[in-house]
This record gives sequence, structure tokens and C-alpha cells, in this order.
Amino acid sequence: MSWASSEAVGLLVFLLPGFVAAAIFYSLTSFPRPGAFDRVVVALIFTAVGQMIAEYGLPAIIGSSGETPATAAWKFLLPLLVAVALGLGAAVLSNTDFLHWLLRRIRLTRETSYPSEWYSTFARMGDGHYIVLHLAGERRLYGYAEEWPSNPERGHFRITEPEWLNDEGGRTPAEGVSAVLIPATQVTMIEFMPFSYRNGG
Repeated sequence: MSWASSEAVGLLVFLLPGFVAAAIFYSLTSFPRPGAFDRVVVALIFTAVGQMIAEYGLPAIIGSSGETPATAAWKFLLPLLVAVALGLGAAVLSNTDFLHWLLRRIRLTRETSYPSEWYSTFARMGDGHYIVLHLAGERRLYGYAEEWPSNPERGHFRITEPEWLNDEGGRTPAEGVSAVLIPATQVTMIEFMPFSYRNGG
């Protein structure tokens, strides 16, 4: 029993950096959390990459002059530090679409790093456009989306500078309202409008 316990603890210590990297990645991106089996697979991938960097990559770069008490302590901490860096790096690559942008430039893929077309569209256009939300019941709300849900099936839009649109193209400001919270489930379509449209340009 003690042998089994020590083996289990050793395995957990070995996999811990991978789980740390995966936890950082999923907490900083909008990718849905996978099931238990898929989480273990992702942790194993992060563990393999992290262990390669910690065991072979970094010692080759910084050099090593043998085992000392200080380097022994670092041997335990280094995989965790590498895991944090891996998790942060993977999140940056995903949130900026940098890796897939490079792959699209050389025509290896047409995909993006984002979890869905919904997320991709808001990542590309959300900060530079006003939006028109077409709501159930044929009402239309115009304004600036300061926050939007990562998933179209749950969450809310926070719309500032809200105005209601009528069928003749007129806009009626929501007087005294600084922001409106709209459930994503009430939205049937979204239009992105350039900033110049605000002033009738």
C-alpha cells in the first residue's frame, strides 16, 4: 500500500506542471473546459513539453556545472515555472490569433485560434464598431458593446450609449440610461456598424 501511495504521489508531482499550465490556459481563454479525460490528455501534452524544456532546453541554454543543493531545489521548482510560462504563452497565442495568423499567411490553414466564429467576429470587430442587436419581437437596439458573451447561448451584452431603432431608420436615445444588459438568448442577429455611423457618416 505504501508503494502504491508513493507511486501515486510521484505521478501527481510529475503531472502537476501540466495541470497548472492547462488551468492557466483555460482561465485566460474562452475555450470551454473539456471533460475529465480530455483534461488529462491536455495536461499530459503540457507536461511532456514542459519536462522537455525543463530537463533539456533550459540546462543547455544556461549551462550546468553539476548537482548542488541549490540546483536540486530548482529541479523541483523549474517545471512549475516552465508550466506557468507555457500556460501564459498558449493563452497569448490563442487570444491574439498570432500562430494561426502566421499559418494563414503561408496558406496552411484558414482556421483561427478562437473557439468559434462568434468569438472570432467580436475579437476582430468588437472594439472598433457599434452594434445593432436584433431582439426577439423585432426590436432593435443600437449602441456600443462594452462586454459581450463568449458563447451565444448564455451570458449578456452590456450596451452603453443605447438607442432604439425604428423602421424608418430613426434612433431614439434611451434617456437617463447609462447601460443596458441584454441576454444573449434574446438576440437573433447582430450588425456591426463603423464609428462614423454614430454621427450619420
